Amino acid sequence: MNSTTHNLPREIAEALLQIGAVALSPNEPFTWSSGWLSPIYCDNRLTMSYPNIRNKVAEGFAAIIREQYPEVEIIAGTATGGIAHAAWVADKLNLPMVYVRSSAKGHGKQKQVEGVLNPGSKVVVIEDLISTGGSSLKAALAVREAGGDVLSVLSIFTYQFKEAQDAFAAEKIAMNSLSNYTALLEAAVELGKIREEDLALLQSWRENPAAFGKDGAN
Repeated sequence: MNSTTHNLPREIAEALLQIGAVALSPNEPFTWSSGWLSPIYCDNRLTMSYPNIRNKVAEGFAAIIREQYPEVEIIAGTATGGIAHAAWVADKLNLPMVYVRSSAKGHGKQKQVEGVLNPGSKVVVIEDLISTGGSSLKAALAVREAGGDVLSVLSIFTYQFKEAQDAFAAEKIAMNSLSNYTALLEAAVELGKIREEDLALLQSWRENPAAFGKDGAN
């Protein structure tokens, strides 16, 4: 890992906390659409509104790609959160870009991958967030089914769920993130966003998120 990416997880975590893209509330958890209770809410779309931060994100992605995937030929963005970031990365690397719909269009050519994707093209997929990995992996598989060779899925942030790691490993698709839950908790304590005594609770959520806050579990 070079100097450009060495401190990036912490830097990105601090940026996300400072602009409110990540909110931590261990004692009054949020409810996700899945029904899970969560002490964290992440909305990385806010990064688009801050030029310095979105540029740091794009430079971070570009640095990882240059270092680990120099053979890449196309940058793909996931709808909708990954599209803008993929465009900025593709511009920095002077590469073509495509984007991946959440599902195929119901009319016309019924494509799920929009743009020019030639068979065998080496692709890096850009995502804003990886939680359980379901939607991110679905996008990567759509690129593969359209003929692309998926080198990796890169995201701004990951919760580091084992479920996601296992799902990607099963499909033999690499995944990487600019920042992660571990770096976020470290930054949150130092910035005074959470108390040190809340750390155990926040760490336990990542180990078993489905059980968090239910039947006395936390």
